[in-house]
Amino acid sequence: MKPIWLVLSLLIASGAQAALREQTVEYSAGDTRLRGYLAWDDAKGLKQPGVLVVHEWWGLNDYARQRAKMLAELGYTALAVDMYGDGKSSEHAAEASAFMKSVLERADIAKQRFLAALQFLREQPNVDVGKIAAIGYCFGGSTVLNMARQGVELAAVVSFHGNLVTDTPAKPGSVKAKVLVLNGAADGFVTPQSIADFEKEMALAKADYRVVNYPGVKHGFTNPDADRLGKANQLDVAYDAEADRLSWTAMQELFDSLFK
Repeated sequence: MKPIWLVLSLLIASGAQAALREQTVEYSAGDTRLRGYLAWDDAKGLKQPGVLVVHEWWGLNDYARQRAKMLAELGYTALAVDMYGDGKSSEHAAEASAFMKSVLERADIAKQRFLAALQFLREQPNVDVGKIAAIGYCFGGSTVLNMARQGVELAAVVSFHGNLVTDTPAKPGSVKAKVLVLNGAADGFVTPQSIADFEKEMALAKADYRVVNYPGVKHGFTNPDADRLGKANQLDVAYDAEADRLSWTAMQELFDSLFK
């Protein structure tokens, strides 16, 4: 089975490519220059819902940009967010881990950079500011969940194979976004206990949430490069085409219920 992103890319190449627009954009958070990737489709209408795409711990790479492009194909204006600064990325686990820790060690940095991206997206003339969601992968999944916990104004957040553990659980009434967690049941980085704790946290916070577990599916299941990166870095990750398809469909159904 072909990866879902390849199938959709082939469909674009056959017809609507002329309307698709993409560009590298610059914005800032404090003194840090951030380089994101913006994608939209001119043929989809003047005002479109917006979606932030938060990258894996590898940084803002081609995979994150591809997901933004896929969202543009669906009629969204999508911004692939730069959480590390200067668009940094790596395929080496040690370097990626250092990038990630530099953000996670100070929660205010993560929120500041996320909010800077959100503000940039809101300022785009073709974005309906009342219809903005965020999705994230791995590190990005935990990032969007943390933004929801902190009450950031979003219609929805979707976490693909993201970490669920937090030191600052959501308070009752704080979660304004609908929350969708898409997880591989064989993900060694997300334990059954962490899922149970997350569900308890969301219930106590009175959040509108849903958790989906895909049987036998490992961490990184949406990324076609997961097997190669896992082998190179001795990580227990693997792509799963069916879980990729199902999770993307689940995201689409949520967004359709909110934005269409």
